[in-house]
Amino acid sequence: MATKHHPQHFLIVTYPAQGHITPARHLARRLAGACPGARVTICVPLSAFRKMFPGAAATGEEETQTRDGDAGDDDDDDKQAVYYVAYSDGYDGGFDSAADSYARYMEQARAAGERSLAAVLARLRGVGRPVTCAVYTLLLPWVAGVARDHGVAATAVFWIQPATALAAYYHYFRGHRGAFVAASGAGAEVVRLPGLPPLRARDLPSFLAITDEDDPFAFVLPEFRELVDAVERGGGGGDSSRPPPTYVLANTFDALERDALTSLRPHVEVFAVGPVLSFLHEEAPGDDATRTPSRPPRDVFEHDESGYIGWLDTKPAKSVVYISFGSSSVMSRTQVAEIADAVAQIKRPFLWVLRKDNCNDKEDDAAIRGMAAAAASRDAGGAGGMVVEWCDQARVLSHPSVACFVTHGGWNSTLEGVACGVPLVVAPRYSDQGTSAWLVAERAGAGVRAAARDGDGVVVEAAELARCVASATSEAVAARAAEWKWEARKAVEAGGGSDRSLREFLRLVAGGGDDA
Repeated sequence: MATKHHPQHFLIVTYPAQGHITPARHLARRLAGACPGARVTICVPLSAFRKMFPGAAATGEEETQTRDGDAGDDDDDDKQAVYYVAYSDGYDGGFDSAADSYARYMEQARAAGERSLAAVLARLRGVGRPVTCAVYTLLLPWVAGVARDHGVAATAVFWIQPATALAAYYHYFRGHRGAFVAASGAGAEVVRLPGLPPLRARDLPSFLAITDEDDPFAFVLPEFRELVDAVERGGGGGDSSRPPPTYVLANTFDALERDALTSLRPHVEVFAVGPVLSFLHEEAPGDDATRTPSRPPRDVFEHDESGYIGWLDTKPAKSVVYISFGSSSVMSRTQVAEIADAVAQIKRPFLWVLRKDNCNDKEDDAAIRGMAAAAASRDAGGAGGMVVEWCDQARVLSHPSVACFVTHGGWNSTLEGVACGVPLVVAPRYSDQGTSAWLVAERAGAGVRAAARDGDGVVVEAAELARCVASATSEAVAARAAEWKWEARKAVEAGGGSDRSLREFLRLVAGGGDDA
């Protein structure tokens, strides 16, 4: 008896953070373009959905759906559209780290998310749009089980950190934990892992140094262990009764992380499909410019409307220092003071992102904004600067006036900088950011790593920042950054390594058909 054929429907489930939602949006558009006729839906927690679509009627996860465009428009004729649907993580009003612990959040989010996602899958199946492949970002390993329980044939992790970080997690949970602990304790010692060059403790994900169960981030390690178990070929420990492994879509490319990908491939079904950045796929063939949407993307933060692009238009080519420490970091008063001093020393125009929620203490926040405003208005050799609360980063990095990018080293920011050919100054704070710094400074040569002050792992002094900006804007580093811009583009263009990897993944998801 013939079964009814349904077109591919990818559901991308994300954690409620901008650093997860942004790459999910890029992947969704990439899948829609690479798989004609497919439907792609991004599934975000209700708290994030309400910030992204404040005008949408978000009354409950079973009924909230909108298209990436005008809220509420569900036009089936637009086959390139990306749709959004909400699920509940149990914190529909948002998570407050001052009132609750991250460990408690993860526990509640799993319980509520499993129920809510099940309802989303049932509703989509009920309206004739069954999900055929569930993709999820980090910290959501439970998604695979819910998807399989509801008849979803394929599951994949969208790995939004460096592949080197995934290789580190894999080997940590497969017999090398002692080496990590020893290197972290000694500080200068290196960790030797199968297929990888020697790495120092500072080059590895910071969570791998956790040995105390009372550490506020200790909850992360069991989540990553569960993810490693899910993606390992043949199942963790060789248990043949386990379901097929989950695929890994890695937001990287072979030229940048060949060693890590080679180290993983005997153990994990990993597809290097990056950089997954929408503007790379929207460029006309042979177009040297980086194209970005005329309107800013829907984010959980409100975009600044102070005219920063117009301000950049007034600056000479390769003159502006762009400074942003991402969507989740909290800036201390001390660090802001050091940055303010640094831009005075650098004597270049600067664009500096300071979010509204950059500090939990209102008094500290007022002081921070005062220092930043004073730095922007200071006549530092006629340079001056501009401070914004949030911006379209891809558009900024693609602007010809930008000379370098001072960043925390989040992987999204790192890839955007590399793909735009902008030299990076990486000041890592935690998680995989040290790995990004190592890749940028020591493997790619497309930037420099800023050293934190002795005894304080999160404050970089003004003199060090000024030194790093001078180095990053040197002719040699700028030339290497420009070379990596073209390496990134070669990877994703038709027939490039990342393009071939994505199409192989689509072929497998479609069951091996030639028309995937």
